[in-house]
Amino acid sequence: MESNTVNLKDLGGLIFTLFLIPLILVISGWDLGWWQGWFYSVLIIVASIVPRILAEKRHPGLLTERGKMGKAQNVKSWDKVLAPLMAVSVTFPLFIAAGLDHRFGWSPVFPLWLNIAGLILIILGYTIGGCALVVNSFFSSVVRIQTDREHKVCDSGPYQIVRHPGYAGNIIALPGIVLALSSVWTIIPVIVALIITVIRTILEDKTLQEELPGYRDYAIRVRYRLIPGVF
Repeated sequence: MESNTVNLKDLGGLIFTLFLIPLILVISGWDLGWWQGWFYSVLIIVASIVPRILAEKRHPGLLTERGKMGKAQNVKSWDKVLAPLMAVSVTFPLFIAAGLDHRFGWSPVFPLWLNIAGLILIILGYTIGGCALVVNSFFSSVVRIQTDREHKVCDSGPYQIVRHPGYAGNIIALPGIVLALSSVWTIIPVIVALIITVIRTILEDKTLQEELPGYRDYAIRVRYRLIPGVF
């Protein structure tokens, strides 16, 4: 009973944070008719809530694990810095930059087909990340070997294609935000977010290969970390 209460509390905190997104976009963009901003807001809210509900149903306690970011044991020292940096880099700086860009007209008007292409990339990226969350019962918000949860290698779903599909989904979605929100200036925070994602992927993969039983064999079977045939 206590676990379910914590899970609902974590989900409530997530919902509150997610509903800040349209607020920040509207305030930064200062335009209630900005359909791209509203469309993206709906996408990220749905893509964040639905997979978490499905994951919790499939793996009870996963939301509690993900809610331990600042309290979890055995978190790698470098991830105490990278985890919050990554969480911030893929959210609010992007929305503020895109909103201000829209408000002050810093970027040229993007054709509709580019907006649609961007939304498709976002949907694809968030779907891959959501699938990774649903299939992996050890999809923590921090890098740690979860010995308290009998941590095992996940090799199903998108993990059959790349070893870090959650991060791969972000890499696909981030350029989509630039296109969907018609903001050239958003490229700057997107590049920062991509750099943090790649660094964290490298360090996390190294940790798993060294400390998680069975991961080295999995890495031989699934050769690439983020992009098949490339990296």
